[in-house]
Amino acid sequence: MKLYFSPGACSLHPHIALREAGLSFDLVRVDLRAHKTKDGGDYYAINPKGYVPTLELDDGTRLTEGAVIDQYIADRKPESKLAPPAGTMERYRLQEWLNFIAAEVHKSFGPLFNPATPDDAKAQAKERIGKKLDIAERALEGRSYLLGETFSVADGYLFNMIRWTEFTGIDTSPWPKLQAFAKRVSERPAVKAALEAEKASS
Repeated sequence: MKLYFSPGACSLHPHIALREAGLSFDLVRVDLRAHKTKDGGDYYAINPKGYVPTLELDDGTRLTEGAVIDQYIADRKPESKLAPPAGTMERYRLQEWLNFIAAEVHKSFGPLFNPATPDDAKAQAKERIGKKLDIAERALEGRSYLLGETFSVADGYLFNMIRWTEFTGIDTSPWPKLQAFAKRVSERPAVKAALEAEKASS
């Protein structure tokens, strides 16, 4: 398999999932401004959407959208317990979190990464993100991870988003449980390996 990624982007959480699952894969770095792969290839020819992540399977099939890639990876290695079994209420809870993070948290960061966004619009975006993080903070009451005591792909995605607060000037001190969660996740060997691999590619 190949994971098309860009350091610091939202391709981090499927990268973490691949390492947590112990699957074999190659990393292919993408320049998102030029939409070129490291060897100069046209990334639009790989993913017409133009953004990362893309997971290319051994047969050439390609999957896009991080939350879908996460679940594919988890289902490839069910013994990793990165996702509850399909059809269970726990699996729907996982999908609930993945959809919430993708639609409500992830997308809310968009204005903060756009240099043309006016300051007042950035302030509004930060306020929206804060309200979403309030929800995650409450959900972590009395538990280590979003679904309980077992790390799931939703935790990798949330961790990815918390890292974005560092890049966008959002102070996370109002969310001590999220801070503790991020520290806990960052200490996982697979997460350390993913971060080191992405740093080395820079």
